[in-house]
Amino acid sequence: QVQLVESGGGLVQPGGSLRLSCAASGSIRSCNNMGWYRQAPGKQRELVALISIGGNTNYADSVKGRSTISRDNAKNAVYLQMNGLKPEDTAVYYCNADVRTTDWRLTNYWGQGTQVTVSS
Repeated sequence: QVQLVESGGGLVQPGGSLRLSCAASGSIRSCNNMGWYRQAPGKQRELVALISIGGNTNYADSVKGRSTISRDNAKNAVYLQMNGLKPEDTAVYYCNADVRTTDWRLTNYWGQGTQVTVSS
């Protein structure tokens, strides 16, 4: 059993910053690709940023230059630093990870989501 637990969401004014954190726990051998997705009301879930186990990153055009994804492999954790936040960044942010469990299975997991609201 693997769980992803996000933290760090909240209400922030336009132009502000937030740092989201996600920690994976359970019967984990390693976490391969890890990432952040978001879903705004009435919209489909979309990719925000991805990071490979080797540290290669990929960002959605909408957040490129304003956000930085990072990870701590020893902690099975992934982070998203978001700066210059805009009202259109308002969404529920979900952590996602491809997890190699101790039985050598590779399974994709989602966190429960954390709300980010950008408003004055």
